Amino acid sequence: MPPFLELMLDSAWPLLRAGLLFTIPLAILSFALGLALGFLTAVARLFAPRPLAAVARFYVWFIRGTPLLVQLFVIFYGLPSAGILIDAFPAALIGFSLSVGAYTSEIIRAALSSIPKGQWEASYAIGMTRGQALRRTVVPQAVRVAIPPLSNSFISLVKDTSLAAAITVPELFQEAQRIVAVTYEPLILYIEAALLYLVFSSVLSALQSRLERRFSGFGAFAEARA
Repeated sequence: MPPFLELMLDSAWPLLRAGLLFTIPLAILSFALGLALGFLTAVARLFAPRPLAAVARFYVWFIRGTPLLVQLFVIFYGLPSAGILIDAFPAALIGFSLSVGAYTSEIIRAALSSIPKGQWEASYAIGMTRGQALRRTVVPQAVRVAIPPLSNSFISLVKDTSLAAAITVPELFQEAQRIVAVTYEPLILYIEAALLYLVFSSVLSALQSRLERRFSGFGAFAEARA
């Protein structure tokens, strides 16, 4: 067996384990928290009083206008100088969640805005409040619009978690760096890490396609009944 292939086989499980124990959980938790934050931010920008809407706009402007890596460094390396100590994984979780929240808020805001005004008026006509119309009429329709870009954001987030290696989170890429420090084979190990990220992304892309088809079917059924 060629030495490079033997090295890849020996390192496959440590890399995969790091991906399953840290990379995927970090991506899932960050996306869930960021999605909730993004929804609240989008609703605030669309419906909240001006001062609150201005805060939401500032948050989106600041997070989208600064590099994610810098944000992670501020949280993990910068905050301790102010007496705020955060472990590596929670620091990464905070950083990624804030980033996801800012970007998904724009997706959700666009999806909510895409729903025709007549849907709101129809909801009001049958006695719904704004909150009920949003929850029962607008959001279910906006979900169909938002799923493709949100799924793409999640797949991108899985790859972006490699930045967590810079703040010592023992995820997939950090594990590859650790093995490189022992074997002195950066080309082989980094290619293997890239292939594992490719596998994760391919699986998620397949799940995304199934999810889109499912919601597309629900939409067609609802339209047919209407």
